[in-house]
Amino acid sequence: MGKVTGFLEIDRQDRKYKSAADRVRHYNEFVIPLSEEATKDQAARCMNCGIPFCHNGCPVNNQIPDWNDLVYHGEWEQASRNLHSTNNFPEFTGRVCPAPCEASCTLNLQDQPVTIKTIECAIVDKAWENGWLKPESAKSKTGKKVAVVGSGPAGMAAAQQLARAGHDVHVYEKHAKAGGLLRYGIPDFKMEKKIIDRRVAQMEAEGVVFHYNSNVGVGVPAKKLVDEYDAVLLAGGAEQPRDLPVPGRELGGVHFAMDFLPQQNRRVSKEPLHTNEPILASGKHVVVIGGGDTGSDCIGTSVRQGALSVTQLEIMPQPPVKENKLLTWPDWPLKLRTSSSHEEGAERDFAVMTSMFEGENGVVKKLRCVRVDGKMQAVPGSEFDIKADLVLLAMGFVSPIHEGMLKELGVALDARGNVLADTLGYASSLDKVFACGDMRRGQSLVVWAIREGRQAAHSIDKKLMGRTDLPR
Repeated sequence: MGKVTGFLEIDRQDRKYKSAADRVRHYNEFVIPLSEEATKDQAARCMNCGIPFCHNGCPVNNQIPDWNDLVYHGEWEQASRNLHSTNNFPEFTGRVCPAPCEASCTLNLQDQPVTIKTIECAIVDKAWENGWLKPESAKSKTGKKVAVVGSGPAGMAAAQQLARAGHDVHVYEKHAKAGGLLRYGIPDFKMEKKIIDRRVAQMEAEGVVFHYNSNVGVGVPAKKLVDEYDAVLLAGGAEQPRDLPVPGRELGGVHFAMDFLPQQNRRVSKEPLHTNEPILASGKHVVVIGGGDTGSDCIGTSVRQGALSVTQLEIMPQPPVKENKLLTWPDWPLKLRTSSSHEEGAERDFAVMTSMFEGENGVVKKLRCVRVDGKMQAVPGSEFDIKADLVLLAMGFVSPIHEGMLKELGVALDARGNVLADTLGYASSLDKVFACGDMRRGQSLVVWAIREGRQAAHSIDKKLMGRTDLPR
């Protein structure tokens, strides 16, 4: 906790954004951090609530009241040590996490939760600025070799933990750089990629070896890894997107969101596009189908590319602006969420289903839509059209890609098509093969990926050595 009466004396204050008119002209981060004194004041608001529900609200179980108190007393370095004891990459979560911890905060009963995410980001940014985050190399080597497939947040967290335990860790990444969805899915205006690069540099200094452009199951035989390593951790993403099989789906201009977003990220980082078909929103009427975070990222990217208009469609009914706290708290509530991208210029429409794409000369020109009721049934007579030159499908992801690595290994899958493994041992159906993150649980949050990567590292270390000092 911070100051006992802080929540009574200090108003909630959060980070602000640069104006929309300015920020849409570039792809840099646009969040304005609080001053050090203002951050200390916000930490002081952490009340003596008795039961810190934020602990359970946070998937990595950050010790939030403890580091709030340390920030309040100016003990920033100790706050950083505490924060990093549960979270390998708080600069990631401090930027892109939806902050379920704040939803669980006792003060959220009055819509005034502690600005936990802002304080977390301030702690880690100050730690980097002051040089407190140094490589933590293992004091001795175990002689065991571990392969991690995938360098997203789950793979990175597991690799770092295992390297610090003394294992030789090799990370296999199919793309040219590490980061997974963090690098190629999340736009730079939400998180600049230098944030990932400095963590990768830290991990390399700790002994982690990254193998880029190494697609396991395609260019690199998966069974070779199983033969050569003492343990193999499958930490890839849920990359199979949910499609919309309606008439006209084959038309040009209809793309998956994850065909669109990585291209712009590569443009910003000056990487090759790896495609002969650039997807650009400039001068087009853009329709985004899907109301989640990926859809929001498509909006912000389309606006920056110079779209004439952006419309976001969601099949679910519009949620309430304010949830019923007595029914939902401390759980994550269903309510209307307006992102910074929505504020930059987008129309949103709810309870809408796309029934058909129509085009000219093989290119999409409009969507035929219909209103749906609470049972997802079409409302008779509610049909309408939306003009569209570019349609982006952002309806989520169903599972990892099965072709290649998973089929080669023959690993067992669950009913949803994810790799079958429990959360106690993270062991798959194959000896020496483990799975974590979206590969195991399906599409989820960055913070859940970090949690599962850390826990999988704990299980692997215990399996290899018979004991472990890694936290779970």
